Amino acid sequence: MNTKIVYAEKCLNYGNWHIEGPQRIKKAHDILKEKGYQIIEPQPATEEDLLRVHDADYLWNLKKGLVEDPDTPAYDNIYEYARLSAGGALLAAKTNGFSIMRPPGHHAGKNGAALGVYTRGFCYLNNIAIAVKALDKATLILDVDGHHGNGTQEIFQGDPKVTYVSLHSYPHYPGTGASSEGNSLNFPLKSDCGEKIFLETLDKALRMVDLGKFEVVAVSAGFDTHQGDLASLGLTENSYREIGRRIAALKKQTFFVLEGGYMGEKNGYDIDQLLRGFEEKQP
Repeated sequence: MNTKIVYAEKCLNYGNWHIEGPQRIKKAHDILKEKGYQIIEPQPATEEDLLRVHDADYLWNLKKGLVEDPDTPAYDNIYEYARLSAGGALLAAKTNGFSIMRPPGHHAGKNGAALGVYTRGFCYLNNIAIAVKALDKATLILDVDGHHGNGTQEIFQGDPKVTYVSLHSYPHYPGTGASSEGNSLNFPLKSDCGEKIFLETLDKALRMVDLGKFEVVAVSAGFDTHQGDLASLGLTENSYREIGRRIAALKKQTFFVLEGGYMGEKNGYDIDQLLRGFEEKQP
């Protein structure tokens, strides 16, 4: 496989009691390594990288451990873990890779919680937004996590360089993304809708986008859509292979950043299938 996996063992060193725990990343890493993927290690994002997306006051509070909500605890040194995860997204963007770092990011807005939601949904810094801002290219962000990326929408709403497309379970946390708004195209789906409806909706979404205006596709890759997971849309390993094929057909510079997916080993197999579909030769 050509796509490099971005990973640092340090991302396992916090939060071992939470559903967004190290086990989901450890098992995925072990499976991908066993399947022969090249693993590369990121460096932490700089404060300059973070300030392109997040307000200075929020970063100061995060650094001091003063930002906490029921879903997103103020773990010791969480600012440093979050910086490293953001660095994973930056490295994925530079190498057309797939960052499997934690914590995830797409619920984090400019000041933390976004679009009127009081929790940050396991997210501290918006990793994919930090990478997109650093690239500074016309970008299509495709969010296939089971939850709406309210933070990503907030950050890029009205940005002429970026279009945000999200397929997600609704009504479901965070309760946003019921309709489209400007450059944010939202496709709410019923829980456990199944592969057929999901792929038909993805095809519809991509037809609505003027692909010629974009240089880059940035994928918020969540696997909590897997049947039985936290935001199940009834998908299977085969579904992710089909998603990968559709992303490849866009024929753009592409990178991937992990968001959700809480079923341990299934994450690794689902990522593998997504990348196998993505790397298939296109007609």
